[in-house]
Amino acid sequence: MIPLLQKRWPPAAEVRIGGETVTVTVKVSARARSYRLSLPHAGTPLLTVPKFGRWGEAKAFLDRHTDWLAERLEDSVKPVAFVRGAVVPLRGVNHRIVPTGKVRGTVAVGEHDGEMALLVPGAPEHRARRLTDWLKAQAEHDLAKRCAVHGGNLGVIVKSISMRSQATRWGSCSSTGKLNFNWRLILAPPYVLDYVAAHEVAHLLEMNHSQDFWDVVERTLPSMERGREWLRIHGRELMGYGIE
Repeated sequence: MIPLLQKRWPPAAEVRIGGETVTVTVKVSARARSYRLSLPHAGTPLLTVPKFGRWGEAKAFLDRHTDWLAERLEDSVKPVAFVRGAVVPLRGVNHRIVPTGKVRGTVAVGEHDGEMALLVPGAPEHRARRLTDWLKAQAEHDLAKRCAVHGGNLGVIVKSISMRSQATRWGSCSSTGKLNFNWRLILAPPYVLDYVAAHEVAHLLEMNHSQDFWDVVERTLPSMERGREWLRIHGRELMGYGIE
């Protein structure tokens, strides 16, 4: 018996937008029932196709939505690489990346030429990783403190927290009680990080987004709307930081 050949989809497609060629990643999904075009935060365009779809149909769908993609790309966040001179917010306050010129050492916050700075040691090829690792540690420190506070307020135990680099999510809660957070929360004002901490801790009581869930969030953080609104307006901007 000769086995059926598995359908092969191209890994990417190209479209012309504004005189330039834009690469669109193709993702085959067994769960998808239709073609879908999306633009992840600070990512490349993504065309999701059903496993048993047809490439001709997928390409036609992509061509029909070129204008939509052009509008989204124009409004999308531009990546901010962690290089010398780049401006990066830390807890909502802009800091400029300044190399220290030293091979060893840790990242420090200070002043340089009259402005707040992130003083980063190491060779140029290692600075971005060092700064990212330091920011992750800062985020984990702040989130651990706020999760402990909200856990105490709600009478729940936070088993563990971990830092992630999701493209579209600020946090998540597993059924086992483990909380995951996007490390870029450390770039936002502290009340924004606090809101996401309260949000995920509240999921330990309500694994949904019902009114009961929002009541739990508000119980531990009465000012939750302030952080929620900030993320709605500015959250996408943060996703570009640390992207090469």
